[in-house]
Amino acid sequence: MSAPVLAPPAISIRGLRKSFADHQVLRGVDLDVAPGSITALLGSNGAGKTTVVRILATLLRADAGSAEVLGHDVTTAAGQVRESISLTGQFTAVDDILSGRENLVLMAKLRHLPDPGAVADDLLSRFSLTEAGGRKVSTFSGGMRRRLDIAMSLVGDPAVIFLDEPTTGLDPAARIEVWSTIEDLAGRGTTVLLTTQYLQEAEQLADRIAILHEGSILVEGTLAELRALLPPATVTYVEKQPSLEEIFFALTGRPAGHGKGES
Repeated sequence: MSAPVLAPPAISIRGLRKSFADHQVLRGVDLDVAPGSITALLGSNGAGKTTVVRILATLLRADAGSAEVLGHDVTTAAGQVRESISLTGQFTAVDDILSGRENLVLMAKLRHLPDPGAVADDLLSRFSLTEAGGRKVSTFSGGMRRRLDIAMSLVGDPAVIFLDEPTTGLDPAARIEVWSTIEDLAGRGTTVLLTTQYLQEAEQLADRIAILHEGSILVEGTLAELRALLPPATVTYVEKQPSLEEIFFALTGRPAGHGKGES
C-alpha cells in the first residue's frame, strides 16, 4: 500500500530576515502553512508579525531567506503571488461614504470581474450583511465593518488570505462575529494566516499555532502539541465561578443582531 501524497504547503518560509536601520526585526523565520488551514502567528507587539505578513504580501522585501505562496516566490514572482492572495490589515479599509454594497461593487470592478453586482450580493449574503448592504458604512458597528472588510478581501476568491490582527479594538460580541467569519473561510478551503496577540483567539481558531518572539519562531504545532511541552496538569477540585465572558453574554444576550443590520 503506497503512502499518501502530502500536498505542498500553501505558504513556505525559510530563514526570513529583516532589519530596519540597526533594529533586527526578523532573525531567521521558518514556517509552513498547509492548504485550507488556519495558522495563527502569535506574538506580542513588536514581535515581527506584521513584517512577516508584509513580506508575504509582496509589500516589503526581505533582507535574507525565502518565502513562497502557492509555489510562487514572493520576490521573483510577485505578480503571481498578488493574484493569489488578499490582505486584511489591522484597520478597516472601507469607504464610509459608500454603502456596504457599493464598496463591494467597487472592489469587483477594480478586479475586472464580469458581474460586480452579483459578486457583491453573494458576499453580502455570505457575511450576513444583506439587510445592511444599502446603508452607508459610517452607520455600521465595528463587527459589521470588519466583516465587510474581510468580504472585500474575498472579491475574486483568493486562495490565501492574510488577516493581520483582525479583531484589534473590537468588543467581545464583534470579536466572536469575526471569529465565525474566519472559521467559515477555512471551511470553504481558503488558507488563512492570522496574526494575533490574543491567546484566546489563537486557541479558538487555529489549526496550528506558531509563537513568534523577538523575530524568531520559538515553537510551532497544534494546541495539543504545545500543551504537551509543559508538565502534565495536576487535578484539583474548585468551585467554578462564571467567567466575565459568561456574565457579559448572560446580561446582554448572544452576539445580538448578527446578520440583522445592527448599528
